[in-house]
Amino acid sequence: MSRFAKYAWALLALNLLVILWGAVVRATGAGAGCGSHWPLCNGVVVPIEPAIETMIEFFHRVTSALLGLLTIGLVVWAGRRYGRGHWVFRAAIAALVLVIIEGLLGAALVRFELVAGNTSVVRGFVAALHLVNTLLLTAAYTLTAWWASGGETPQRPRGGLALWLGLGLGLTMLLGATGAVTALGATLFPAGTMVEGLRQDFDPNSPLILQIRVIHPTISILVTLYLWWLARRLMRRFDSPPVRRFGRGVMAMLAVQLVVGVVNLALHAPVWMQLVHLLLADLLWIALVLLSVAALAAQRPVVALNEAVRSRREPQLRSHPR
Repeated sequence: MSRFAKYAWALLALNLLVILWGAVVRATGAGAGCGSHWPLCNGVVVPIEPAIETMIEFFHRVTSALLGLLTIGLVVWAGRRYGRGHWVFRAAIAALVLVIIEGLLGAALVRFELVAGNTSVVRGFVAALHLVNTLLLTAAYTLTAWWASGGETPQRPRGGLALWLGLGLGLTMLLGATGAVTALGATLFPAGTMVEGLRQDFDPNSPLILQIRVIHPTISILVTLYLWWLARRLMRRFDSPPVRRFGRGVMAMLAVQLVVGVVNLALHAPVWMQLVHLLLADLLWIALVLLSVAALAAQRPVVALNEAVRSRREPQLRSHPR
């Protein structure tokens, strides 16, 4: 593995750390730890004698900024090593654009005070949008590292493959968005018992964030069934080691994630369980992205085989005209 590939995989790992620490910021209510100041923290570059909430928020900002700077290095390195027309460079550019958007969304949360105890619908919407952008950013880092490690590049999809893959990715992002709102609701309106939580969810006077929360388990079951079917279908259709490997990975993550989701609900979503649930969701997303790309790349041998069969049949057809 080249040094560039190792660098790209390290950025993916750092990105996961930033995501998890962002969940800590939300779960602990530390989003207002630096006040409404951005990029400064309480009006200064480095806070002096900060409170614990300030330390949590400041660390998140430092790691996010570090990720952004290292992503600039990723783009420059990719351009020099692979050239601007290469898939690795394109994925690195996408990562840079998305990490900038990620920073702007974080700034908007702080500047408009959509943190701490804010229970507005706007905060729920921005949280969902933030999660979708985070998934796209994770996909960009994943593809940069995968293609730099020698992974095959995709071919133009044939048949209904684009529809099935696009639906799987889109449904997973929808699941993640509702999961972000669900986690936010659990933080803002903690329930002592499962019965109390259900009462909150179905109370017509509850905030919209809580009323939306009940949708997430239903979507989770439907998406799990679809992704399980998709992984099995792709594994049967393509005789490709990467497709089989990532297909099994998706199915394993789905099984574990379903169990963790039930346990998370039964324990009333403690912070540590939310982090485990989020990490598994990110790993499932990475496996799904790699499965999709591997399936698109696996069309190449299928097309070559069809052409070979056609070339063998043509002489026979010419020698036996109707």
